[in-house]
Amino acid sequence: MPAYHSQFLNPPAVIGNVALLPLRTQFRGPAPKETGDLDIIDESLNFFKANVFFRTYEIKSEADRLLIYATLYITECLKKLQKCNTKQQGLQEMYTLAISRFDIPGDPGFPLNSVYGRPTNPQEADVLRQYIQQMRQEIGIRVVDKVYNGGDGKPSKWWLCFAKKKFMDKSLSGPGQ
Repeated sequence: MPAYHSQFLNPPAVIGNVALLPLRTQFRGPAPKETGDLDIIDESLNFFKANVFFRTYEIKSEADRLLIYATLYITECLKKLQKCNTKQQGLQEMYTLAISRFDIPGDPGFPLNSVYGRPTNPQEADVLRQYIQQMRQEIGIRVVDKVYNGGDGKPSKWWLCFAKKKFMDKSLSGPGQ
């Protein structure tokens, strides 16, 4: 069975070889506003449970690179949410994770530099960093909504069980984190 790929094939902008797709978000940033029902974050969350089992992933478009990053970041979110007992605590943890320092394609610590192109200049790098941070903030809120969607206020074991999975045997956090 093949992995799921992004349906967003015509991105409005590309930096390096990463698509800057519209997002439905409440956070400020360089992402264009999405007016439809589905954005790349929804797509990432919908495909997460299926895609996370793949060790290899064939990249078919620039949007697939964004899907890969989002999948890896969702795993990081789930790792943090394992330690949270309430939705409010989870939201605080997601905010902290989203704004913490992170590597972008081209940085030495980025785990997938072999499949991502680096930004051509510092201005592009800054826009890409802002876009990814905006995306991380929105993913955090949506993951918390998925994990704590039951009426009892407890996290869903059906989401948290995926925290130990490594998509493509990669992780955005360093070893031991």
